[in-house]
Amino acid sequence: MHTEQLVARAVAPVLEIIDDIKPDRLDAPTPCAEFDVRRLIRHLLFWGPSLEAAARKELVTPAGAEAETDLDDWQARLTAQLERTASAWSAPDAWTGVTRLGSPQEMPAGVIGGMTVGEMLVHGWDLATGVGRRVEWDDDVLAFVHHDLLGSAEMGREMGLFGPEVPVPADAPLLDRILGLTGRKA
Repeated sequence: MHTEQLVARAVAPVLEIIDDIKPDRLDAPTPCAEFDVRRLIRHLLFWGPSLEAAARKELVTPAGAEAETDLDDWQARLTAQLERTASAWSAPDAWTGVTRLGSPQEMPAGVIGGMTVGEMLVHGWDLATGVGRRVEWDDDVLAFVHHDLLGSAEMGREMGLFGPEVPVPADAPLLDRILGLTGRKA
């Protein structure tokens, strides 16, 4: 599979649940200890433009505070943002060279692309779980994220992005192993 397809394939299952999220579920907890459904939606809306811009080698610095992100018409806005992010990362040159994510510091574009795929999958699962939905990704996306996390999860824990690793049997489904690496229980 070409990397250009990864973000779109990670986003597709998330798009399927957005319109089903009812207002009474916005305060529901998610497996991500920092976020209830409402805060997770704000997080995705807040960082979405930066993830999208990174694919185009542009710098968008998030303005304001994540907690202040407006939730008016959030379903249409989140759908549009996820689609734009997937489209931006589908360009072949998105994954080459260097780019930035919300700061002037340059990083390899492939690293930020991998982070974007992981963000979509893990927070997509958090969102689905928070509203009582089941979500599935294809094996290629799962394999990519798992491989990426094997090399970066420890750094993510050091940065406070992930909780302590949750032990998962080596023969557990790939999604369960991904979630364990990020400190989540399937």
